[in-house]
Amino acid sequence: MSEFTNQSRRKFLLTAGASAIGSIFLKGCLGNPPGTTGSITQVQQVAATNINPEQAPETPRIKLGYVPIVESAPLIIALEKGFFAKHGMTEVELSKQASWGSARDNVEIGSAGGGIDGGQWQMPMPHLITEGIITKGNVKIPMYLLMQLNTHGNGIAVASKWEGQGINLKLAQGQAIISQLKSSNNIFKAAHTFPQVNQDFWIRYWLAAGGINPDTDINLMPVPSAQTVANMKTGTMDAFSTGDPWPYRIVKDKIGYMAALTAEIWKNHPEEYLAIQADWVDKNPKATKALLKGIMEAQQWLDNFDNRAEAANILAGRNYFNLPVEILTEPFQGKYNMGDGRTIDDRSMAALYWKDEKGSVSYPYKSHDLWFLTESVRWGFLPPDTLTNATTIIDKVNREDLWKEAARELGVPAADIPTNTSRGVEQFFDGIQFDPANPTAYLQSLKVKRVNV
Repeated sequence: MSEFTNQSRRKFLLTAGASAIGSIFLKGCLGNPPGTTGSITQVQQVAATNINPEQAPETPRIKLGYVPIVESAPLIIALEKGFFAKHGMTEVELSKQASWGSARDNVEIGSAGGGIDGGQWQMPMPHLITEGIITKGNVKIPMYLLMQLNTHGNGIAVASKWEGQGINLKLAQGQAIISQLKSSNNIFKAAHTFPQVNQDFWIRYWLAAGGINPDTDINLMPVPSAQTVANMKTGTMDAFSTGDPWPYRIVKDKIGYMAALTAEIWKNHPEEYLAIQADWVDKNPKATKALLKGIMEAQQWLDNFDNRAEAANILAGRNYFNLPVEILTEPFQGKYNMGDGRTIDDRSMAALYWKDEKGSVSYPYKSHDLWFLTESVRWGFLPPDTLTNATTIIDKVNREDLWKEAARELGVPAADIPTNTSRGVEQFFDGIQFDPANPTAYLQSLKVKRVNV
């Protein structure tokens, strides 16, 4: 496991370093001081009611970080609607993070040092933090992955100047255009919000499916979510991979269009997760399950589309996203004006939190952890022998057992509690399949990749 950590740490630093040299927009991505631009929201303490004494949490207090995109909705709704307090977690604090780098820094120092105990994460950040791959000094900070927060809610936004030129879902003419730009030293510039995690993987998959190598054919770099609109306005970026509300705001501001929703690239895909420091969970297992129950209720509340208007108003408020509510309202209903004449009106394509067409959204399938690790191997972020050790790596972090215990205590019907840690074969928009039983075959089927298999 030390080889896994050291090789990957070096590759992460090389990737991040190269990006930092290439951009002046990285403040907050790769290690700005923790908490410098964050804010804390705490609702007034509410007395818990009707808690089974055997399930009463060891502590009512925890500090969770979040990034203001729709993936954070279950945490915010659980706080604002009293679902945390209902289960005895009456002193939950939510701390807005300036970037994913800030979240990483803050979980390193923990809440006792002014940081956070855990919170919302892109994948596989909990695994990378546990292994010390993206922490300062390679310090391993064991994390437990406890639940999936949502599916969908992400997109690939492209600058208006490329509209009508084939920079779209299938990149019909994209490969030729991007090759021409590269040969003229005017390379296509694209961004994600943190290297080697979800939003990096989404844009890489989209590009590679169109025959474009994201490492050699374009300039791909990390930029904080909130910077995406400003960079598109100034013309310093050609494309972004990020979460709502930012892609849709680019359309509303008439500075770009949506080439693809991640719901189109991989329907019902795993998105972001709740993960907390392992020592906090080990010390407070009942409090952990109380948190999970509160978030599960928030996820169910969010998946009642009659509640989506209220949810949009809560999220858009000054304490949270601080933006016009209409930027959230339509996407929350699965209504997308893609900005290039294409429209989508399909609730199954909206951000979903509790259930989707394949079953549970909230349950953390280990097969999804495996895909993120496999994709990390694909791009050379982790060494190939990661797949040999994948079960050990995943079992160390993924605590689906606690999710099941919390679901049973909450009274979730047995039919809604998965009985298999694998969701089975996954299908992507380009026809590629990922079979968790044979990740090597998936790698072999991919034409654009860095790993040799």
